[in-house]
Amino acid sequence: MNKPQVPDFLKNIRVVLARPNHPGNIGSAARAMKTMGLSRLYLVEPKVFPSDEANTLASGAVDLLENAAVVSTLAEALSDVTVACALTSRRRELTTPLSTPRQTTPELIARARDGEQVALVFGNETFGLSIEEVEQCNRLVTIPGNPDYFSLNLAMAVQVMTYELFSHTDVDVEYLRAEGEAATQSEVDGMCGHLEQAMDEIGYFQRRNSERLMRRMRTMFHRAGMLREEIDILRGFYKQVQRTASGRPGDAD
Repeated sequence: MNKPQVPDFLKNIRVVLARPNHPGNIGSAARAMKTMGLSRLYLVEPKVFPSDEANTLASGAVDLLENAAVVSTLAEALSDVTVACALTSRRRELTTPLSTPRQTTPELIARARDGEQVALVFGNETFGLSIEEVEQCNRLVTIPGNPDYFSLNLAMAVQVMTYELFSHTDVDVEYLRAEGEAATQSEVDGMCGHLEQAMDEIGYFQRRNSERLMRRMRTMFHRAGMLREEIDILRGFYKQVQRTASGRPGDAD
């Protein structure tokens, strides 16, 4: 099965890192973005950029760093944006409703599909987003976690949010499934019959109820949804067991 294409509308979603201190976090965030199909990175007053450390931690996502937009203010990064989500874990006296990534992402995907520009805004690693920065956003999102220990780093937060976005696209994992023909009922029954023969020849049924045991084995193999290739592998193994049991060891056909 061919690999599915990343939806083109994800280009309408950008990740904005406000005043990041550590270049490694920038690289790790770029890697998190690319794994979830996002490509547009904005950096507001990064302390160190470009950086070899950022490139190293970006791994295969250096292209996002090379194409990143470096701006001097958050307002510049959001100038053409209609929906800006401020990611924060602090308790703030703001009237903007607070929601989780899972609650927010369906709207963000719908807006991006319609051609609107959407931004995910992440703050400084130590201090997060300032009140002024949060006020420039029209959505407030927090990632829920353990109230007694909530310590996501910047790249982790980017990964969580971008995963939630990607989970609402039409991209599935069917292309990762192994290809192969499903075995028929008669092929599974034939393999079970071969297994019964091999077990009988090595004396496995001497102290066991063969009928009851084979009934359970057939049920198990039918439930497994086996492939023809797997049937062939098992029957080759059974044949080798029979050869060894009869004193005729050799390679299985």
